[in-house]
Amino acid sequence: MTNTIPWPSLKRSLVAILRGLKPEETAEAVQALVDAGFEAIEIPLNSPEPFTSIKIAVDAAPAGCLIGAGTVLELADVERLAEAGGRLMVSPNVDPAVIRAASDCQMVTMPGVFTPTEALSAVKAGASGLKFFPASILGPSGITAIRAVLPAHVEIGAVGGVSHENYESYREAGIRTFGLGSSLYKPGMDTAEIARRARLSVETYDAVFGA
Repeated sequence: MTNTIPWPSLKRSLVAILRGLKPEETAEAVQALVDAGFEAIEIPLNSPEPFTSIKIAVDAAPAGCLIGAGTVLELADVERLAEAGGRLMVSPNVDPAVIRAASDCQMVTMPGVFTPTEALSAVKAGASGLKFFPASILGPSGITAIRAVLPAHVEIGAVGGVSHENYESYREAGIRTFGLGSSLYKPGMDTAEIARRARLSVETYDAVFGA
């Protein structure tokens, strides 16, 4: 039987992607994001010492925040993520074994998809939601076309080339979940700039989707 952990009900379905974040930068970055209104934070595993940063983020964030890892490719990654206290598993691909393992650890899962075949395979494996990646290539019209064949309850997110500037166009495609990478954070960015970009992202989201 497939074990699916539902996508959580977030006030703003925005996932901060902190690729390249270092452990010593983590606590301040997380605080800046939380203060701005973010409730979900992803630290990709191709960052320096990612599991250390994830543990710091889990400890620094309020209990209700969804903290986890991106670029999760192996079963061993899922195990280490669970040990670090992560509750979010994001991957760039669809690996049913990885999705099932993360779901068995009670993690919210969002694998990356680009085609109807990948999307339906991820749903069958029990994914909490689907990350259309890279969204900038598919565009809102491509996502709309694929969405038509998916179960209505599946959470759909756009990642890759997404920023506050194109929330509106994706909203018209039925998207309300966004993964924000370089438009929000780049390695070495100071906390004040993270906070500024985070506030802009949140304010625009509220204007488009309603506070």
